[in-house]
Amino acid sequence: MRIRRVSDWLPTTNKEVKLRGWDELDVILFSGDAYVDHPSFGPAVIGRILESYGLRVAIVPQPSVHDNLQDFEKLGTPRLFFAVTGGCMDPMVSNYTASKRRRDKDAYTPNGDKGFRPDYATSVYSKILKEKFPDVPVLIGGIEASLRRVTHYDYWSDKLLPTILETSKADMLVYGMGEQPLREIVELLQKGVPFSSLKTIKQTAVLLDEGEKVPKNKNWDDVEISSHETCLKDKKAYASNFKVIEQESNKLYARRIFQQVGNRKLMINPPFPTMTEEEIDASFDLPYTRLPHPKYNKRGPIPAFEMIKFSINIHRGCFGGCSFCTISAHQGKFIASRSQESVLKEVDQVAQMDDFKGYLSDIGGPSANMYKMKGKVQEICDKCVAPSCISPVICSNLDTSHKPLTKLYQAVDAHPKVKKSFIGSGIRHDMLVPEFNKNADPKELDAYTEEVMTKHVSGRLKVAPEHTSDPVLKLMRKPSFKYFHLFKERFDRINVKKKLKLQLIPYFISSHPACEAEDMANLAAETKDMGFQLEQVQGFTPTPMTVATVIYYSGYHPYTLKEVKTPKTRKEKEDQHKFFFWYKKENKDWIKNTLTKVGRTDLLKKLLPEDTSWRKNKAGKAKNTFDDTVTYKKSDKPSRRKNKGFKKKRR
Repeated sequence: MRIRRVSDWLPTTNKEVKLRGWDELDVILFSGDAYVDHPSFGPAVIGRILESYGLRVAIVPQPSVHDNLQDFEKLGTPRLFFAVTGGCMDPMVSNYTASKRRRDKDAYTPNGDKGFRPDYATSVYSKILKEKFPDVPVLIGGIEASLRRVTHYDYWSDKLLPTILETSKADMLVYGMGEQPLREIVELLQKGVPFSSLKTIKQTAVLLDEGEKVPKNKNWDDVEISSHETCLKDKKAYASNFKVIEQESNKLYARRIFQQVGNRKLMINPPFPTMTEEEIDASFDLPYTRLPHPKYNKRGPIPAFEMIKFSINIHRGCFGGCSFCTISAHQGKFIASRSQESVLKEVDQVAQMDDFKGYLSDIGGPSANMYKMKGKVQEICDKCVAPSCISPVICSNLDTSHKPLTKLYQAVDAHPKVKKSFIGSGIRHDMLVPEFNKNADPKELDAYTEEVMTKHVSGRLKVAPEHTSDPVLKLMRKPSFKYFHLFKERFDRINVKKKLKLQLIPYFISSHPACEAEDMANLAAETKDMGFQLEQVQGFTPTPMTVATVIYYSGYHPYTLKEVKTPKTRKEKEDQHKFFFWYKKENKDWIKNTLTKVGRTDLLKKLLPEDTSWRKNKAGKAKNTFDDTVTYKKSDKPSRRKNKGFKKKRR
């Protein structure tokens, strides 16, 4: 690997700016993350994209907001605009757990150190810049800005907040993936168009002042949603807004959305079409060093980078539309896939890294097995308003062929320096079940599953059925749990056929809207009956721009406006969580009383049979508190020799 110079990274200081021979900057980008020059890190992508348009770009990672704010002034005034992002995660998710406890680590900071990213970072940075440079435009983007572009519920303050354009005082917001809108913004600015006149660029949002004329665009239809003030008074109006927002976000030809915010009007322009293969390849082929900036060499490793250091992202977008997930809201419902040539080019770059030992940690994306999948007849997709292509059933127009992905895996593994490539991203197991994916060739699905199990898994295959209750799964936009049973049968069959010893690791969510304590008891009983000792359990965390969050706050489903009950109090959440710890001594009396009270002695017999050796296990190895994720230790597992029923089910 060639020796890197500091000038190979985007400059972060005046000294680095001068090393490039620049006496002025066009754009200065402020980020809540440490600077990792890698295509999986949004701030680096934005910086490199702007650079590719011929601009002189500098980045200020994690500026200090606890001193005299000199980090905001040290690089001076940019010629075009300031750009601001909170980072790769919403800062509130990065800083706090589902129980609103401050996290001990920040994965996007050297050594995992906390305290380098303020709460609501985008608004904090933007307001500082507007105070210090009132005449310089501020453009905000990234996942925090993207998902907070309209009136939204903020779980951490337990308030309904207006568009982040209002709270941040920024001049413009880019939502979703930023390559396409940034290209148009830069082209117009380079032609001399004032920033204040950029009102009709797709995938951007601005606030129009009182009395300001609405820009005309004959190609767009308009729709107005309930005002922020109405939402504050009427939760049902807030819920009904979301249906419009989600459907327009997912359309290929969307309407322009308006919302009154005080005496100003929010205008959200329609999104760009899904990126073409050439466009997404161009973004990934930029001259990234693929490394953290040298300034962090003495501060320790950056956990998020270490996790993806030897991984390859092969596509963007997700057509799952899960009610608790923000991927489609930010990256889009339609899949933008890289060419095999672009992926192999990146594999070659990774293979040249000094510490590469021949193992790629992940060949994946938001969902590992959606590569190259799209509608068979584009005209049908053009008119579609469905939030998911696979819920409640797989769309008959969706091409779910796994052949291009299998071919890609094989091409990656053919690289002379690659010993093994793993699939670390979540796999949609439901798409591999012929009973659910009825339009697919069962032999092809088996071939893909075999390919993954025999060549791309290191002992464990992680999948996310999320729940066992069909009503909860329906609201989640996930398939019935019976398809997980069918997938497990195929998994077990291949395990035996190929003489493997792989484990299937299912992930579940507690405290999701529509989930009752009884549902969690059934989940615990059914998974125990299948022979699983659950390893990771996630508590539902309300985040902006999801159906589940709208239900959590308003109590109404945005598509039906029917009431939906949601566990909200700490006690309700902890009670649901206790069922995952049914084998712990301190929970057994509570479980007995709870299930007896609701008349579910059938579940009680499954969880706590009278003659059992589970009671003899030592308690206290795992946390018994509600949080984002709880990890079980091997010492928590029951003895298979003492529990014949458990052993039988494992067979």
